[in-house]
Amino acid sequence: MAANNCDVFICLGDLILFLDYDEPEHGIYADLFGVDYAKTYIALRTANHFEQAREFSAHAWRGIGVTEPDQRWNVLQEKVREQYEVMFAAIPTPALLTYGNVDLPALWPAFLRPGHRVLDGDVIEMNDEKWGFLGGGLKSPMRTPYELEPQDYSDKLFAMGPVDILFTHIPPLNPLLNYDTVARRFEIGSAAITSYIEKYAPRYHFFGHVHQPQRSRLRIGATECINVGHFHSRKVPFAIDV
Repeated sequence: MAANNCDVFICLGDLILFLDYDEPEHGIYADLFGVDYAKTYIALRTANHFEQAREFSAHAWRGIGVTEPDQRWNVLQEKVREQYEVMFAAIPTPALLTYGNVDLPALWPAFLRPGHRVLDGDVIEMNDEKWGFLGGGLKSPMRTPYELEPQDYSDKLFAMGPVDILFTHIPPLNPLLNYDTVARRFEIGSAAITSYIEKYAPRYHFFGHVHQPQRSRLRIGATECINVGHFHSRKVPFAIDV
């Protein structure tokens, strides 16, 4: 298990697999519409043709008899619940968790187990250090479930004050950390995180979001910024003694 011999397991979000860029046969969209749909949808999004991707998706929904947004949302939530049931059962304890941009926070309470602690805009004391956690992503053309306006995200981040270790789902704004070499696009990084690091200089900043980054580790001033990896594809946890 990923948490073997560890004091605490930390998950930085995105516990839902809507679409698998590496293995298109997996994920909610492939289950609903088939592998050919998933491959075409991936190709459109990879080429940044988001409007075409949305039109293609709407056509696919109509093909299974779903025409109203509320109907679509109900179908998706049921599929998400199925994935969450399996995922949360597999997360060891104790565990500290925050949301990814591809998560539905409102559904989490039904699946959390004793020993799972959700942190979002929260600071905790660990080993005489302050650890700060901030989940979610920023508004984007992807329209993923948990996205915040940049100012709201910044306000929430700076409200935590200085911490020794910062945990977020998304990376700071930096082209080397933001570029995904497989999806062939820049994922959205946060300018607020970069400013926060420059102001408070936490010892570490751990994040995820970019699955195949051009650089997985980079120093900003005194802060070591580390992409802890995409567990679904790599099956290898990131372990560190802090």
